[in-house]
Amino acid sequence: MNQDRHSHISDQQLLGYFRADKNNNWLGILLQRYTLLLFGVCMKYLKNEEEAKDAVQQIFLKAITELHKYEVEYFKSWLYMVAKNYCLMKLRDKPGRVVDIKEQMIITNDEDSNIQIHIQKDKELELVTSSLQELNLEQKQCVTLFYLEKKTYQDIAEETGYSLMQVKSYIQNGKRNLKILLEKKMSGQA
Repeated sequence: MNQDRHSHISDQQLLGYFRADKNNNWLGILLQRYTLLLFGVCMKYLKNEEEAKDAVQQIFLKAITELHKYEVEYFKSWLYMVAKNYCLMKLRDKPGRVVDIKEQMIITNDEDSNIQIHIQKDKELELVTSSLQELNLEQKQCVTLFYLEKKTYQDIAEETGYSLMQVKSYIQNGKRNLKILLEKKMSGQA
């Protein structure tokens, strides 16, 4: 997989390579890293798997276009905000649907200028992402399907071939292990 081959290259380095030669392949590698994160954000707001998948593709296109125009320093935070704002706009434009968009959900100039918030969010996302990758395959798969894709135990069992008891166990143990990994990393960061 491309991602594994380039996993040693940081987001900053990939952005640097892209800025140097404008080769969209670098952006493809970078965006591929965050497909799961984007899908999770889109599911959270859109609550529809097909709409979320379409949204991820649209966000990829928007990100590629924007990255050709602007220099982004904190990629993960920036991509998260692009995704969130895209979903909110999609909800707002949906006919026949009344949506209460709270002010704190939309990025403001004050929030945008407060780079420390973005740095902290970036670090937290990085910790969660790296911790999730450290879980064993079964736990990672079940935790991802349950929490990010909002699948039921039954759906996960059917999709993976695990029994219901195995699915419950993998999710419970995965959640506990993820919490332990995060606590270790956060205490090491302090």
